Amino acid sequence: MLSSFNRNVAFTKLIKAQDRMREFNFRKINNAPSDLFHVDVSDDRGNRIMFKMQREDNNHWRIIDEPIPSWVAETEKQLNDIIEEEIR
Repeated sequence: MLSSFNRNVAFTKLIKAQDRMREFNFRKINNAPSDLFHVDVSDDRGNRIMFKMQREDNNHWRIIDEPIPSWVAETEKQLNDIIEEEIR
């Protein structure tokens, strides 16, 4: 009998965005057809901003949900680096 297991990947990182340290929560979506992470962060009012990041052909993680606030879009490179570091 063969069993296969999918490793759950979920983590939280503090990132400076819009001159504040903000808590970004990451969760890998295992049953997606491509590599995909669900990410969420709170804005100044406490509202959750949720978006997805997908791995492109060049192994770069890119935000795929629009519209998002500009301060979130500006953190894309940092988010890419954090995901790559965590999944190694």
